This record gives sequence, C-alpha cells and structure tokens, in this order.
Amino acid sequence: MELFLVFIALMLMLLGIIGSFLPILPGPLTSWVGLLVLHFTDGIELSHTFLITTLAIAVFIYILDYIIPAIGTKRFGGSRSGMIGTTLGLIVGLLSPIPFGIIIGPFIGALIGEMIHRNDIEKALKAAFGSFIGFIASSFLKFIVALIFLGFFIIKLSNHKGAWF
Repeated sequence: MELFLVFIALMLMLLGIIGSFLPILPGPLTSWVGLLVLHFTDGIELSHTFLITTLAIAVFIYILDYIIPAIGTKRFGGSRSGMIGTTLGLIVGLLSPIPFGIIIGPFIGALIGEMIHRNDIEKALKAAFGSFIGFIASSFLKFIVALIFLGFFIIKLSNHKGAWF
C-alpha cells in the first residue's frame, strides 16, 4: 500500500507540473494533492502547518492565475476576447504538431480574439502581446511553485522512515 500511495503522489506531482501549462488542470493545487497523499503514507511526516501553508500558497497561485493574464491584457489595452483567444490558442498549440505551439498558440489566439473584438491590427498586436506576456508570467509562476512542491516531495520521500512493503 505504501508504494501505491507514493506512486499516486508522484503521478499527482508530475501532473501538477504539466498542469502549470495546461489551462484545464490547476497545477500547484494538483501538486499539493500529491503532498497530501504522501502525508497518508506511513513513515513520512508532514505537519499540519506544512500542509496548510502549502495549500494556502497553492490556492493563492490558483487565484493569481486568473488575475495575472487579465492584468497583462488590460495593461496593453486588451479585451476579454483576447484572453479567451489566448486560452483557445494554447489548447490548439498544445494539440497541434507545430514546433513551439505552446508559445505560438496563445499569441495567435490572442491576436485573433482581439481582431474579432476590434479591427485595428496595431491595437490588436499590442493587446495580444500583453495577453501573451500575462499567460507566460502566470504559467512560469505556477511551474516554479509546482517544482518547489516536487522538491518538498523528494525531500520528504528521502527522509522516509519505516518499511516500504
């Protein structure tokens, strides 16, 4: 049972890292669930303070994930259409075999969204750039937190006391 829980926790940690870039998965929250699963294994001690603190950080990052792209979009004169386009462009970029689709997709999506909203290419390019910058900043922040949670996972796992079987 111990190895099964550790395996599930590891899969959640990796899914959390992937979720840092996918808008469908809440990356740091998924990684936190991995830490929670690790808490239920015998021989690994995670204090309630540690779990509550890391949960608070994961929830804070989850909320910021919605605020940062909006700030980037608004700062560069973008609209809600640009933000929707960024998300759709990310999904298309991830699913298409285009090199660097995860980077190109959000920008093209934001540009198309802004062009639909207003027919001014210069303003649409500026807003698309802002939306793209917001997305990149948000994804980077989620990725860093998910990596830190993975580091906690590895440290706690290396301090395992007890039998594995």
